[in-house]
Amino acid sequence: MTDTAETRPGQKSNTVLPRGLLIVLGFAASVITVAGMKAVAGIISPVFLAVVLMITVFPIRGWLVRHRVPNVLATVATILAVYAILIAMLVALIVSVARMAALVPTYAPQINDLVDNVTTWLGDLGVKKEQTDTLVNSLDVGKLFGYATDILKSALSILTNVFLIGILVLFIGLDAARFPTHLLSARDERPAVVDALVSFASGTRKYFAVSAGFGLVVAIIDTAALYALGIPAAGVWGVLAFVTNFIPNIGFVIGVIPPALIGLLEGGVGTMLAVIIIYCLINFVIQSVIQPKIVGDALGLSTTLTFVSLMFWAWVIGPMGALLAIPLTLLAKALLIDVDPEARWALPLISGNPNKELEAVGEAADEPPDAPAEEPVDASTGDQAEEGPAR
Repeated sequence: MTDTAETRPGQKSNTVLPRGLLIVLGFAASVITVAGMKAVAGIISPVFLAVVLMITVFPIRGWLVRHRVPNVLATVATILAVYAILIAMLVALIVSVARMAALVPTYAPQINDLVDNVTTWLGDLGVKKEQTDTLVNSLDVGKLFGYATDILKSALSILTNVFLIGILVLFIGLDAARFPTHLLSARDERPAVVDALVSFASGTRKYFAVSAGFGLVVAIIDTAALYALGIPAAGVWGVLAFVTNFIPNIGFVIGVIPPALIGLLEGGVGTMLAVIIIYCLINFVIQSVIQPKIVGDALGLSTTLTFVSLMFWAWVIGPMGALLAIPLTLLAKALLIDVDPEARWALPLISGNPNKELEAVGEAADEPPDAPAEEPVDASTGDQAEEGPAR
């Protein structure tokens, strides 16, 4: 294969355009693409959510088919599984948002007392009244609850469009029954593309399985601990902990703010510190230490890349982008890097594990060709099909 990306000593470059111009054109195309995605974020979010949910539960169909369940019934069962997940999420989010909206206004007197105490404390320290007034005017404790509410509402705003999500899941589910066959039939022509899409689907399932598993554990422990501390609406904060578990790296911080503030207003500084300590011992260790390591090793994404992807996709498609950041990054990786053998050099950079990625690529390159009996056969002639150039 001709090396067009790098010019060796004594060798003329085969690149038509200067490398600097190609880089500029690539950045320009990226800006246009991102701007287009940002403009249609309201369409991308529900469509991609329906796709990843169907990808996640699709193994159910394979299991049913292997146990001799008719294809039609297996497809219907897969679609109903997605509907069950959506309905469960919808009910939980509706109850949580309603409970939070009803709870926060009841603490208005405590919030005012807290602000007055802070003002008095700053005055005792010698802070001028003008400065304390400016601080008080800019201090809005309700905004801290607003961040948690925005996350739940953003997810709720997607799920409440039940008709659109339901139709998307129905059509995707019907097409998904035939998609693996069509995809594998294209392997001879586009092996790199097929392998990249298969890798994306596998990575998406691993991510949601790991995140949902850890999120469920965290939500149960948090709910029990908050209930033991006497924090109102402990179940709401448990649901919030489960949802924020899908937000890489900083989900723990977002999830701890509302219950910590409720603890401060309900029981004082001691209760707030107890909530923070419990979340640090449980959520921080699981969500910010153990889970990112497992997800990163399984998906080939470094911790830095997951954090950057969180900020990027949240900016592109809104708060829902934070929940779908990892699947969206996996899709971008599949389409931009995995499909192009000449771009494999970037895999160690994005995985944070050069040795593992290089060994994987090296092992793939050293694999012997398929045996003649396993090579594709021309259906029209019965002769062994001649393998075309790699694409």
